[in-house]
Amino acid sequence: MTRIFHNPRCRKSRETLELLEEKKEMVTIIEYLKTPPSKDELKEILEMLDMKPEQLLRKGEAIYKEGFKGKELSNDQWMDVMIAHPKLIERPIVVKDGKAAIGRPPESVLQIL
Repeated sequence: MTRIFHNPRCRKSRETLELLEEKKEMVTIIEYLKTPPSKDELKEILEMLDMKPEQLLRKGEAIYKEGFKGKELSNDQWMDVMIAHPKLIERPIVVKDGKAAIGRPPESVLQIL
């Protein structure tokens, strides 16, 4: 089963979902703005992506610029920030068989299918 952490208002997220559907993937759609990942899920995704939490932040968002830019936080604290403000999580993220990829560009998810 393939999971996509999806924001239907995001063009890249919609394009990635469309690509998965074209590839006949059985997809579970997680609208992460409505249902943010748990801390354990986020930690697992970060491990699969081989990224630190701060690397997965959308630093162009107003929430980041106004509340977090320039702050030195621990990995745990950054994960708490992303769970409290899921809009800050880079999107879309596709997870399949213990691997994850960010759909920017959408074709980058093909490597894990």
